Amino acid sequence: MYTALFATSQTLVAYLTERFETDLLLRPLFNVGSGGTFQVMLNTPEEMVQNQIEGLSVWLYRVVRDEERLNALPERTQPDLLLRSPLPLRLHYLMTPITALANQTGPGTEQVILGKVLQIFHDCPTLRGADLQADFSGTETELYVRLESLSLEEITRVWEALEGSYQLSVSYEVSLVDVETGTEPERISPVMVALPEYGVIVGN
Repeated sequence: MYTALFATSQTLVAYLTERFETDLLLRPLFNVGSGGTFQVMLNTPEEMVQNQIEGLSVWLYRVVRDEERLNALPERTQPDLLLRSPLPLRLHYLMTPITALANQTGPGTEQVILGKVLQIFHDCPTLRGADLQADFSGTETELYVRLESLSLEEITRVWEALEGSYQLSVSYEVSLVDVETGTEPERISPVMVALPEYGVIVGN
């Protein structure tokens, strides 16, 4: 499905939001019923600041083709039908806690939010089943979330692209994201007979 990127993002947002709302320390900030106004959003950090929205920015800033899975064999869906392999991707997200400049406890709150993010994905780096959202819901998709250690040069380039000053943030890579082909399966000749072959391994 070509909506795999959005489904991955929605899954991350919903997963983080649920855990923020059930955390005793963060619940007053993120749970609407408790008066919380903080949100987990897909907007860039700059967009959240400009719109005076506090919370966590989960910004998809890079999409990379997964070279390790690029040569996966086509799937034979029927004896005479061959489905082209999906495009395997690795998605990179910048996670940045945002608080208002007028918030005197802002820096501490940002560190608490980021610490919770680190704890969440350290405890459960694989999202599957009921964790999945949008078009992934009800599928056997598994998403693997891995903390990236970016160099100073790499993180600087990211923030230069945002045209903003550096803020406390971490990057996560999410893998096993497939964009399925939009073409019809190719009709081929079915395999009628498979003849096994035997050989003898001769030592030196």
